[in-house]
Formats: sequence, C-alpha cells, structure tokens
Amino acid sequence: MQLSLHDRVASLIVGVIALAFSSQLAIPMSPTPITLQTLAVTLVGGLMGWRWGLATVLIWLGLGALGVPVFANGAGGASHLIGPTGGYLIAFPIAAVLVGRLVERGWDGRRPLLALAVMLMATALCLVLGGLWLATSIGVIRAWSGGVEPFLVGGLIKSVLGAAVLFAVAALIDFRRDRSAAGRQAQAEGSPSSAPQEAE
Repeated sequence: MQLSLHDRVASLIVGVIALAFSSQLAIPMSPTPITLQTLAVTLVGGLMGWRWGLATVLIWLGLGALGVPVFANGAGGASHLIGPTGGYLIAFPIAAVLVGRLVERGWDGRRPLLALAVMLMATALCLVLGGLWLATSIGVIRAWSGGVEPFLVGGLIKSVLGAAVLFAVAALIDFRRDRSAAGRQAQAEGSPSSAPQEAE
C-alpha cells in the first residue's frame, strides 16, 4: 500500500508518540524496567517499513537524548544512551530495520509463522545487545539475571502480540483491497458501455 508523503509524516509522528507512550507503561525493575518498548519498536519497523521505521526510532531516541522525557519512567537525557542500559536503546533502531526489511521481503502477517519468527529475532537481538552492554558494567551473571532472564517470557508474549498485529493489519488491507476491486468490477459491469449493443 503506497502512502503519500503527508501520510508518511503523519505516521512518523504517531510512531514517535507510540514509542514514548509505550516507554511509560513500565514495571519498575533494577537495572532495567519492563516496558512495551520492544513491541512498539518492532511494530514501527513492521508497519512503516525499515526506512521510515528507522527514522521514527531515531527521532524518538534523539528527543530522549535532548532531555525530552520519552524514555522509560519519564526519563530523558543523553546519559541513558551511554549508561548501563544504553545497549537496549541502541539495539532498537537495529531491530526496527531488521523487522522492516524482513516484512518487506514477505515475512509479514500473510505468513504468520514468519511474522512471529521475525518478531522473536528482533526481541532476541535487543536482549542480546542490551545484555552484553549491561554486562560491561555489572558483570555477566548480574546482567543475565537482571537484564535478560526476567524479559524472556515477556519477550515471547510481546512477539506473539506483534505477529498478531501484523496478521490483523495484513488481513484488513487484503479485505479493503478485495472489496475495492469487487466494487470496481460491479461498477464496470453495470456501466452502459458494458451492456450488449443491439443490432441496428
């Protein structure tokens, strides 16, 4: 489905707002809170495409780096990008590109298992990069127990939800396309030019 530049920009703004909102739905934990950020990031990439998805995530990160309270628990500031949990934030644009690229290659809602696979891959990417970054500050064992293990079940659930959203969006697009095609066909069949001409 082709979108105009106006629609693209509107989608970008909505995506940034969604990322900021998902960051505030947090369960406080140390060192890393549980949020809906990963779900929002993967859906931004999957629904907007990798280019606009990447732009959306980068703008969100940029706003946060400038001090706008768009990170988890209303946080903001460049220190969050280079601090112990910065690896998760740095992983988000990569995850958006991964999902967007694979969805554009057919790993979308029309193939639910592939859609789930790409969501799981993106979630795993965020956990691996975030965990490795965190390990440089607090050690591997604490990074695993505090920054990876608590998020495994939630990551699975969010991956399933993300794949379900891609499936629903694909089904809606196909439904609207089929209905539009059926309407054009009915209009063509009912137009005067399509009626049989009587012999003179």
